[in-house]
Amino acid sequence: MATPITDEPADSITPVERALADREDGTDRFERASDIATRFLDNIEDVVYGKRDEIKLVLAALACGGHVLLEDVPGTAKTVLARAIAATIEGATPSRIQCTPDLQPTDVTGLSVFDQKTRDFEFRPGPVFANIVLVDEINRATPKTQSALLEAMAEYQVTVDGVTRDLPNPFLLIATENPIEYEGTFPLPEAQLDRFFLRTALGYPGLDDELKILEQQRYGHPLADLDSAVTLEDIRELRASAQHVYMDDVIHRWLVELVRATRGHESVVIGSSVRGSLALERAARAWALLAGRSFVIPEDIERLFVPVLIHRVVFTPSFVARARASSWDHAIAEFRAACLLLAPRPGSEEDPIFEHPSS
Repeated sequence: MATPITDEPADSITPVERALADREDGTDRFERASDIATRFLDNIEDVVYGKRDEIKLVLAALACGGHVLLEDVPGTAKTVLARAIAATIEGATPSRIQCTPDLQPTDVTGLSVFDQKTRDFEFRPGPVFANIVLVDEINRATPKTQSALLEAMAEYQVTVDGVTRDLPNPFLLIATENPIEYEGTFPLPEAQLDRFFLRTALGYPGLDDELKILEQQRYGHPLADLDSAVTLEDIRELRASAQHVYMDDVIHRWLVELVRATRGHESVVIGSSVRGSLALERAARAWALLAGRSFVIPEDIERLFVPVLIHRVVFTPSFVARARASSWDHAIAEFRAACLLLAPRPGSEEDPIFEHPSS
C-alpha cells in the first residue's frame, strides 16, 4: 500500500538526536542553576562572613521547599542571614516574629477585623505572609502558637475563620532556638521538630572574620547597601533543577538503609521517620546541585546526615546523659559512624565506585 502524500513535513529528528537535545538542554539547566547558586552565596557572604557551608545548607532547604531550625547562641547573625536572603532575592518580602509567652496564634497568621465603613469583616494578614520569615526564639512561644505554624510549614497555606489562603512562593521559614537557656521556654515536640527540613547552627565567626565585621560595621551595617543578586523566578528555576539531579538506584537504596539504621540502633528510642528519608533524598540532590554537579555522590548523603536526620531521632536517656557529660558533637559523630557501619556506603567494600552515567 502506497504511503499517502500530505503537506505536513515528516519528523526528521531521530530518537538519538532527541536524546542528545534533551541532554544538552539538561546541561544548560544545571549550568544556569549553578550560576544562580553562586550569585546567591557570593552576595550573602558580603554581610555574613566565613559561613559559606552553613549558608549552603539554608539555600539547599530553600531549593527543596523546606524550612530551617537554627539552634545557636544570640549574636551569631541569624537575623542578618534571614534579612540578607530576602535582600538577595529581588522582590522577596522579609518578616520577623519575635516569640514570647503572650504571643497569640492570630499574631502570626493574621485575623479578620470588622470594618465599620464596609460593614463587613476584612482579613489582615499576619507576618507569616512573607517570602522569608524569621521566627526568633520559637521555643519561647506557647504550644498553641507553635502549632499555628505547622500548616504554613507543611502545606504553604493558612486557614483563618474557615478560609484558606496561600502563602507567597517561595516561602522559607527560619526558626531559632537558644541552646543555653531553657527557663520559661516550651521545647518543641518531636512531631514538630520533624517538620523542619534541617537543623544547623552558624556558630561564632573566626578571628579574621570577626575583625572584618568590626571594620565593616564601623559606620553602619553593610546589610543596608546589599543589592539583589537573583530573582524569584531564579529561585523557582533552582527548585526545578534540583528535582532533575541524577541519583543512582544503588545510592537511592543505600540512603533508605541508612535512615532505617537510625531506627535499630541501641541508643535510639524513636528513629528517623519516612519524612527523614524524603528530606535526605531531596537535600542530597540540592547539595549536589550547589556543588556544581548534576549527580549525587555518597559524600553528599554523609555530609547531610547530621543536619537532616539528627533532630528527627529521639535518643535514650542514657545516651543523652553521656553526651552531656562529654560532648554532644562527639556523641553524634559516634552515632553517625555506627549507622554507617550498619549501612555501609556503596563502594566501601567490593562494590564499584558509582559515577554519573555520562562520565
